Amino acid sequence: MGLIFVVLFHWGVSGVATATVIANVVSSMILLYRLVHTDAAIHVDLREFGIDWFTLRQILRIGLPAGVQSAVFAVATIIIQAAINSLGTVVMAASSAAFNIEIIAYYVLNSFSQACATFTGQNYGAKRIGRCKRVLGICILEDFIATAATIAVVLFFGHSLLALFDATPEVISVGYTRLVMVFSAYTFSMLYEVMSGYLRGFGISLVPALLTVIGVVGVRITWIAFAFPAHRTFEAIMIVYPISLAATAVLIGIALLCYRPSKRFAVKP
Repeated sequence: MGLIFVVLFHWGVSGVATATVIANVVSSMILLYRLVHTDAAIHVDLREFGIDWFTLRQILRIGLPAGVQSAVFAVATIIIQAAINSLGTVVMAASSAAFNIEIIAYYVLNSFSQACATFTGQNYGAKRIGRCKRVLGICILEDFIATAATIAVVLFFGHSLLALFDATPEVISVGYTRLVMVFSAYTFSMLYEVMSGYLRGFGISLVPALLTVIGVVGVRITWIAFAFPAHRTFEAIMIVYPISLAATAVLIGIALLCYRPSKRFAVKP
């Protein structure tokens, strides 16, 4: 639909935005129709819609900190992008192209964090606390393997993938530099994402959200404000990714050791 609005109707950016809204509305209506008309366990009866205030409070207690975290995270992204934009059009184009490629590996990485939160929460709810630590270990191991494989493939084809966006040699070179430096930080990102998901599975959401804001957002904003002006290079901006993600992984790891949820919530015999 986006291609139709942009290529055929020449609506430009507004065409992409319009197509996105229409696609989301249509997808939502189709999903709701399927839920209402299925006989499976996920059947939805619109007449039974209502608000369970206790459940709502639980959802807000867990979900709201994560939402605020994402919103604040965007502030740091804007500040970093502003610093990148100050280095010229070549760096802007290269960084944008690399970002669109590296996000593929991030989705692989983040999926295991979501899985960890889901399976930890299910086992916690079922009082199978002993399984929760196994979930954490398995998710970290599988996440490492899957993310490493994805990064290897992306880096191997990195120059060709970047050329799809802009074949200029300078853009490809700078873009590949971003891929290497950001991917070098993904080990730390993987650890803090999975550990955060583990804590959220136990209903501990505010602490990882606060620590992520401090470790990621705080470090990045501080770095761009004080370190970057003294060394105005693209590499000086990109080095903040491994620094901030490593700091966050350490903070979340300390929180995990302090809370020890698998022992704290263990069922007493």
